[in-house]
Amino acid sequence: MDERKIIAKVGGEKEGYLLEFCADGIYLTVYPKDGTGLMFEVSDMRRVLKDFSVLDYDLMAMTDALRKNDGVPVYLGKDFTLPQGYSSQAADEEVDQEALQEHVEYGKVIVEIASDKLSAAIRFNVAGKQSIPTAEMIYEALQVKNVRYGINDEAVKKASHTGRPTEVAKGEAPQNGQDAQIIRKFNVGEKGVPVVDEHDRADYKNLNMFLRANKGQVLAERIPHTKGIPGTNVFGNRIMARNGKPKPVPAGKNTIIKDENFVVADMDGQIVDKGSKIDVDPRLEIKGDVCMETGNIDFDGSVTISGNVEAGFVVKAAGDIEIMGMVSAANVEGANIFIKGGVRGMNRGFIKARGDFHASFAENADIEAGGDIFIQDVAMHSTIRAGRRLIMDEGKGQITGGNLAAGEEIRARCIGNEANVITRLSVGVNPMLQKEYQQALKEYNEAQKRLEMLNKTLSTLEKIDVKLLPPNKVEQLNSLVCSQFPLAGKVERSEKRLREIDAEMQNMKHGRVCVADTMYPGVRLSINSIVKNVQVKESHCTQYVKDDFIMVGAY
Repeated sequence: MDERKIIAKVGGEKEGYLLEFCADGIYLTVYPKDGTGLMFEVSDMRRVLKDFSVLDYDLMAMTDALRKNDGVPVYLGKDFTLPQGYSSQAADEEVDQEALQEHVEYGKVIVEIASDKLSAAIRFNVAGKQSIPTAEMIYEALQVKNVRYGINDEAVKKASHTGRPTEVAKGEAPQNGQDAQIIRKFNVGEKGVPVVDEHDRADYKNLNMFLRANKGQVLAERIPHTKGIPGTNVFGNRIMARNGKPKPVPAGKNTIIKDENFVVADMDGQIVDKGSKIDVDPRLEIKGDVCMETGNIDFDGSVTISGNVEAGFVVKAAGDIEIMGMVSAANVEGANIFIKGGVRGMNRGFIKARGDFHASFAENADIEAGGDIFIQDVAMHSTIRAGRRLIMDEGKGQITGGNLAAGEEIRARCIGNEANVITRLSVGVNPMLQKEYQQALKEYNEAQKRLEMLNKTLSTLEKIDVKLLPPNKVEQLNSLVCSQFPLAGKVERSEKRLREIDAEMQNMKHGRVCVADTMYPGVRLSINSIVKNVQVKESHCTQYVKDDFIMVGAY
């Protein structure tokens, strides 16, 4: 200390700290107090420094010295001004602490911690002639709240000047790991695309209805999950992150796993994607009709039938179904369905395709497809529902009678006939979603009614002293109580699914009906729930909704 020229000093070993104002700057010494802790606070230093007009000093160095209290002088800064009465001769005189007391009254600093503890903001309670709290006071308030991570010094300084509520500390949010991903190496959208010859003519009889796999072909790849990166809150505490969820490699029948993450075909066949598993299945070929000789068909793969499906029989397949003959009053269910000979439903058969459906004609048939429906010649007095489109502009393309619905579009050459037979068309709402909604609503209402009756019964039984009941009645009561919870769960799930279906239907695209030739009177249209009865012939047109009205535009 001898080499420093002391101009003034405040405090001493007795007080626990010493501020020395020297020719080369300001020094702070904090003395240990025999384990009793500090006898002063940062505010004491701040008031003394302000009396000496010290505005620019190392706050972090001062805080560190107060924390260590090791008796070692710490340099704080160089700029200060002696107040009146101080001189170099007064350097060794004891400073009158009361004369150095702060005369300015400051407002209160309020520290607000976010609920996730990832940010801290300050605001001020300043009344009357109170001044805006200083940056040092803000740091003090943060220290009291144990905020020590992510403090923004610029934000603190700005808040002390503007007096506005300010976010002054920000932690680091944890980064959750990525879930494992399964990337399929085949494209379902390639199915149903017709072959185009050298004259650019589409061959609708060759529709590439099946996805084939060759032995050794990579079908899917798994991208492994990643680990999460922890974060830190404003208190300096570690925040754990969630690791990504792993997924098993979707290797199914007739496939192998290569290099831990790849699904490879182990034989030639058709790809059957079940979501959690990818299979390669050989095709089941029926050389002839589905009849008494074969019985019903239920195959976990694809089915090819060279003949007809006779009345009363069932053909089900996890994959695609190709029928070279005709379907008569039979039930057929598969992924994509191609019926070369057409469907004669006799008001008994039912056809359901999870993907697309193709046929040459449909008569008194009940047909449903999750994707597109293609019919070449006629659809007579049939119930047809397509999730996306009903296309009948190839061949004759005649729709006569029946109820036909599509989520997006109905396209045909002629709709109705000269006899003005009633033909109902509906577009703009996915008919499968409507059907599922009605079924879910029915189940919800039934479950809700049973739950209400059960609750009433239990409410009545609760008034009876169980001890007075015979054992068999007690057992029945316990059974009723146990059945209450799964029933309530079913009601909740049904209600959730109803909301999901309603949201999906609200997001449907605007529907339209396109007629290449003529639409006859007797046709009743419903487009996006707007109804129109066709009164006169309308030719070469497109019907669509605009401003809640069905408009007629060019084909």
